[in-house]
Amino acid sequence: FVFNNDLLRLSHISLTHLIKYIFAFDIMKLSILASLLGSAAAFAPASTGRAATQVSETKDDLVSMAEKLNPVVKYFDPLDLTESYLWGQSQEFTIGWLRQAEIKHGRVAMAAFVGYCVQSNFHFPWAQTMGGAPFPSTDLSPPEQWDAMPFGAKLQIILFVGFLEFYSELTPGPGSETFLTHYTKGGVPGKFPTFEAVPHPVPFNLYDPLGFHKNMSDEQKEKRLRAEINNGRLAQLGIFGFLCAQTIPGSVPALSGIVKPYSGDMIGSLDFTL
Repeated sequence: FVFNNDLLRLSHISLTHLIKYIFAFDIMKLSILASLLGSAAAFAPASTGRAATQVSETKDDLVSMAEKLNPVVKYFDPLDLTESYLWGQSQEFTIGWLRQAEIKHGRVAMAAFVGYCVQSNFHFPWAQTMGGAPFPSTDLSPPEQWDAMPFGAKLQIILFVGFLEFYSELTPGPGSETFLTHYTKGGVPGKFPTFEAVPHPVPFNLYDPLGFHKNMSDEQKEKRLRAEINNGRLAQLGIFGFLCAQTIPGSVPALSGIVKPYSGDMIGSLDFTL
């Protein structure tokens, strides 16, 4: 199911834009994103070589996976994206890129949906800044909470997410075992590297920081990966439902009177006014 992910790309909804709605008032919510970004890092068969690390490399693999993900819809690619050969590369490259993009957007959407619900009803009672400024009130909607955040808080969020994005794209150099094979070159889509290459000691990895799932079987990993993909697709619909209801009155009748209207610029720019 590549179409859902491509809608996000075509709509110019970047990772940074979605973060605007997830973490409107609290740096601590970054922990939610961290857990979701790495939630499928181990949900793929153990790596024992190139063939073992490829989750879905051909169109036939996508068709087979789609039947397991949704036996009713099955394979759905009306734009024929798997045949688009992005940047003049191979079909395997294209599928790897699309698979990674869908998993990543699904994780961000899951964090966005949970964050939206939480911050619409709750904020921490202590001060948000060293100067004593409180967290934005729940009287504001999540996008309004983002607009009300101090510049420094916004900057910390964007830099943290930017680091995760940059770090996840690094690939091993000649003779190095650090980092992962790139997802467009036979690597596992969605798998996040450990923090062993960070110069400063990092006590926990992004996925499974306490090692609770290190002995999970391959069958369990595959099942949870499918669940994550389906949950991510549903969360994409959910967070877009919230945002559409806020900006287009009556567009989502089920949310009428539940979400607060928002008249600001939802997508065009991030407000970094000092």
